[in-house]
Amino acid sequence: QVQLVESGGGLVQAGGSLRLSCAASGRTFSSYGMGWFRQAPGKEREFVAAIRWSGGTTYYADSVKGRFTISRDTAKNTLYLQMNSLNTGDTGVYYCAADIKPLVPNGLRYGERYDYWGQGTQVTVSS
Repeated sequence: QVQLVESGGGLVQAGGSLRLSCAASGRTFSSYGMGWFRQAPGKEREFVAAIRWSGGTTYYADSVKGRFTISRDTAKNTLYLQMNSLNTGDTGVYYCAADIKPLVPNGLRYGERYDYWGQGTQVTVSS
């Protein structure tokens, strides 16, 4: 089993920044990829960003490209999401997820690929 625990959410004004963290632990943590997804009230969960654990190739949703940066610290088994220039459309519950299967092209963009999910952290952007 793998446990994922997000932190760093909160309330921020539009134009501000937040940094989310996701600490991974378990019997032996080994991930091919990790990602961030979000879900706003009344909306479906959507892909935000992902990273290949080995090599660090990153993927972003068009809506966050240039504003958000995903990174990981392999020594700490921790995933990060630096969010800048936040707007009200970024409000939602942010989830981190781990994919422990061999990767397929663009697979990390799809939630159904992931094997483990965190409990989520709330991000609220006020206007």
